[in-house]
Amino acid sequence: MSDVTASATAMDKDKMTSDKSQTSSKKQREQAPASLNMNELRELAELVNEHGFTDFEFENENIRVRLSKMTATQVVQAVQPAPVAQSAAPAAAEAATPSAAEVEEESLIKITSPIVGTFYRSPSPDKEPYVKEGTTVTPDTVVCIVEAMKLMNEIQAETTGEIVKVYVENGQPVEYGQPLFGIKK
Repeated sequence: MSDVTASATAMDKDKMTSDKSQTSSKKQREQAPASLNMNELRELAELVNEHGFTDFEFENENIRVRLSKMTATQVVQAVQPAPVAQSAAPAAAEAATPSAAEVEEESLIKITSPIVGTFYRSPSPDKEPYVKEGTTVTPDTVVCIVEAMKLMNEIQAETTGEIVKVYVENGQPVEYGQPLFGIKK
C-alpha cells in the first residue's frame, strides 16, 4: 500500500468517526426535550392549582421544576345565638352600649409578637417572669422572649404604662402580630 493510499484511508476513517460523532450528538439533541418556556410554566401552575395540589415536582436530564403552594389556615369561630330578651327595647339598648370590659379591652395598647416563634415569660424556667399583671413598664423594659430558630429574641414594651392583661401562656407558639400583652396608659 502506498503512502498516498494509506493517508487517504486514514482520512476516510477520521471522516467516518467525525460523521458518527456528529450524528450521535445530533441524535442526542433531538432526543433531549427542550426546556420549558414561561407560557408552559404558567399552564403547568394553573393545572396544579386547578387540581388542588400543594406540591408538584418534575425533573428530567435538562430541567427541574418544583411548584409549591402555601395554604392559608382558616379560623372558624362558633357563634352562639344571643339569649332571647323579654322586651325588644331594653335588648336593643343593651346591644348598642358596649360593656365596660369591651371598652377597657379596646383602650389597651397591645404589645404584639414581631416574629413567629415560642413565647417565654422569663429568661429561664427557674427565673421569675420579666413582667406580671400590674407591672409598670417603660419603652426599654423587656417583657418577654420569643424564640425563633434557636435564637432568643427579647421583646421590649416600646411604650409606657401598666401591664393589665397577658394574652399568651408560657411556652405557647405565637404568630406574627399576635397580641402578647395589654398595656393601660
